[in-house]
Amino acid sequence: MVEVAPGPVPVSSVTLLHRISSIVSSDLSLDEMLGEILGLTVQVAGCDACLVYLIDTVSGEIVLRASQLPHAQALGKLKMKMGEGVTGWVAEHKSVVALGNNAGFDKRFKRFPSLIEDTYQAFVSVPLVTSGEIVGVVNVHFRAPQEFSTDLIAMLAFIGEQMGGAVAKSMLAEENRRLQDEAQEMKRQLEARKLVERAKGILMQRHGISEEEAYLKLRNDSRRSRRAMRDLAEQIITQETKLRQKDAPPAAN
Repeated sequence: MVEVAPGPVPVSSVTLLHRISSIVSSDLSLDEMLGEILGLTVQVAGCDACLVYLIDTVSGEIVLRASQLPHAQALGKLKMKMGEGVTGWVAEHKSVVALGNNAGFDKRFKRFPSLIEDTYQAFVSVPLVTSGEIVGVVNVHFRAPQEFSTDLIAMLAFIGEQMGGAVAKSMLAEENRRLQDEAQEMKRQLEARKLVERAKGILMQRHGISEEEAYLKLRNDSRRSRRAMRDLAEQIITQETKLRQKDAPPAAN
């Protein structure tokens, strides 16, 4: 028995616009935003599968970021260049492509073995655009051949146009969080290096050893105790501070 798509759920233009407006005005994370796009697209199209690709702003590659069917191994790893495959063509030309039958025989088509969706008969590929810039592509797949209505194509294109700005906003927020995390990590690493340098100086003075020997001692003690070098360095500095306070002459009255 051949499975068929459940068919689109009738959605009025007013209802669609209201749903999109509520999503766009929300403060959703990128993953939550992509989930909303998946749900809305599946509802409108009644498709068998939906994939969302985003443009990597650094490499310029098109990266699979969300899917209706589970693709845990492919998310974030399946990539293609601009212009590659139908998805790349849509991203490059910022235009909708609708293939109602034998989609895999289109000369632009590129098959990925990890995607069962690439064996389906029909699909629509829609660009996510904001201020004329491409930010991603939504692919809507159907197992059986389809006769796509102009209303359906128009609705999917409208979703792509309206959601592009919201996705770009979420991508920017995600990038800012990543940069903040990187800055915090660099700060932690710098603080750790400073502590290790101070601890090395203490060990050199305490044991009459070289800088390299002090470092090796710290590293070996770290491995043996399964503690971070930063933690050992803090302990050495604390111990040294207490010893100096103990040995310090009493303050004159």
